[in-house]
Amino acid sequence: MTLLRDMCYPTPHELALAAHALADAHPDLARIRRAGTSRGGRPLWLLSVRSPVAAGDRTGAGGTLPGAAGPVPGPAPETGPYAARRREVLVVAGAHANEPVGGPTALALARRVLDAPGLRAGCGWHFLLCADPDGAALHRTPHPHSILDYHRNFFRPPGPEQPEWAPSLLPPDRLPPETLALTALIDELRPVLQVSLHATDLGGSWVQLTRDIPGLAEPFAKSAAELRIPVETGASDAAGWPSPGPGIFVMPEPGTETAGVFHPEDTRLSTWYHAHAYDGTTAIVEVPMWASDLVDDPAPHPDPRRALRLLARRLSADAEQVAGVLAGARAELPYEDPVSGPLLRAVDWTLALIPRITAQWYGGAVPPEATAAYIGSIDAFARRLSLRAAAMLLRVLRAAGHPAAAALDRLVTGWCEAFAARFQARWVPVATQVEHQTRTVLATYERLLAAGPPV
Repeated sequence: MTLLRDMCYPTPHELALAAHALADAHPDLARIRRAGTSRGGRPLWLLSVRSPVAAGDRTGAGGTLPGAAGPVPGPAPETGPYAARRREVLVVAGAHANEPVGGPTALALARRVLDAPGLRAGCGWHFLLCADPDGAALHRTPHPHSILDYHRNFFRPPGPEQPEWAPSLLPPDRLPPETLALTALIDELRPVLQVSLHATDLGGSWVQLTRDIPGLAEPFAKSAAELRIPVETGASDAAGWPSPGPGIFVMPEPGTETAGVFHPEDTRLSTWYHAHAYDGTTAIVEVPMWASDLVDDPAPHPDPRRALRLLARRLSADAEQVAGVLAGARAELPYEDPVSGPLLRAVDWTLALIPRITAQWYGGAVPPEATAAYIGSIDAFARRLSLRAAAMLLRVLRAAGHPAAAALDRLVTGWCEAFAARFQARWVPVATQVEHQTRTVLATYERLLAAGPPV
């Protein structure tokens, strides 16, 4: 399938308007409700789609459509491994402010489910349209024309302010309202499948699973090939995790030692594992904004330890440049400002994270038989860390009219150009990103049903 039409990334408000229109057009199948409120007072909208359920079937979360007045006649009984249980699927979009493709994918999935009675049979589909609307309001890139354009208005909150990651970094009594709303939804719906829609600025596509779903690699790879999206076979986010197929990675089980190599967050404490309390499985579907064919090279890297040390040296030097600019301007920066404050907290968080990462790289922390794709993914990861910190700091300096902005602007511009050139970046139209995520979610659901409930 070739997609010739491009689109812009919609804002959370535009997503809500489109979702309300869908619900109005399909009152017997769809409902929309406010599932929570952000720290900034913005609504967290949940769009639910399902066939009407049988009268009297109110077990679990599936008896009535959230927001509906009551049960109405439904489909004939099903057979299969999940027949004894009403199924619920929760799709989470916008968990990371700088990854806006999840919102339009959620709407595309809702439309597919509305058009396909088979997908609705015995199953409710629920779409959290934007898990972090406050963050989305600060990351304003409706249609970036280049890597530089994307970073001009870049924002990604620090880890403790990200809805999915907060439980791995904060005690329960300090969790943000977005996280509490998301975990409450999981507790209410008890989903057999939770899907979190994510994106990478530059690279390829991959899927992370909290439990293996046999057979997913084949339809995932087919979709990526048809849409000319590279498969990221050595994703740095999944270093050392089992990979049952190219681009498919299985996260560590709760109680095991492997938590993740280059991040302070422990995936096992994230909201992704919250569905396990109800025998659910979570899939994280990543798709690139700009594709690079350098991230799917399976050839063994000739000297991965040396490569990591070189990347660590470059990352340390880049971070020192940003830290130097920040130190020189810190006393004049508006940390209490509602816009600049979150940006500066994110800069501080990112810069504090970098020494831990470089220490591991200097120590030669590489998986066995590291591939060229893996080192390429690490290279991209290193570039984006310092670039993101610099880009967010630049936004604050420009807004404040600070004299250091001009030099930092030149640095950000040069880093963006080098990033794009090194990886031969090519834009993936938004419609293509959406199509690949949509296909992957539907394939994940299909293969999960075929596999049956976890043992």
